[in-house]
Amino acid sequence: MDNILVFTCFTLLICMCDALYFHIGETERKCFIEEIPDETMVVGKYKVEILDKRQNQYVPTATGLGMHVEIRDPDDKVILSRTYAAEGRFTFTSHNAGEHVICLHSNSTAWFGGGQLRVHLDIQVGEHANDYRQIAAKEKLTELQLRVRQLLDQVEQITKEQNYQRYREERFRETSESTNQRVLWWSIAQTVILLVTGFWQMRHLKGFFEAKKLV
Repeated sequence: MDNILVFTCFTLLICMCDALYFHIGETERKCFIEEIPDETMVVGKYKVEILDKRQNQYVPTATGLGMHVEIRDPDDKVILSRTYAAEGRFTFTSHNAGEHVICLHSNSTAWFGGGQLRVHLDIQVGEHANDYRQIAAKEKLTELQLRVRQLLDQVEQITKEQNYQRYREERFRETSESTNQRVLWWSIAQTVILLVTGFWQMRHLKGFFEAKKLV
């Protein structure tokens, strides 16, 4: 069974995500949870290195070693499952707002004696996933037009983030109301049980006293 290590990254989506790196074995799998608004593009860039025990440092991987990326939406549906090279990028667009699970593992089959891998990962969300230099060159935009385009994308992303926060608040309120209602019914049930138990004890004591002719 794969050793699945799950990390939760609650990131402010309107800000640029910082790059990070982590270590895994060749047969291990790591997952990240990203809270993403709906209809938002996400771009992940990664680079894999392997530990050279002789040099005691991480070096580029051998030919053929790559990374398998699997992404599931909040409904646990697979929206991306693909094997990439040792260095590259993956892109997907969220269709539902909520927690998206991003899992990575190598395509290595070295079950015995597998090496240690270092994975550099950079996840960009929303307008930060756009390559504006490429957009400017493709659409032949001036510097002012490009800046306006960036501002419009930022406003759109902020709107999506606000809508997602409202959605979270609504779900939290529904959960709170449901919990309060259950607590109320549980309190009522406890009160009824205590009353019934007290009534039964009174009748039992009354019958006991009558049988002993104490009353």
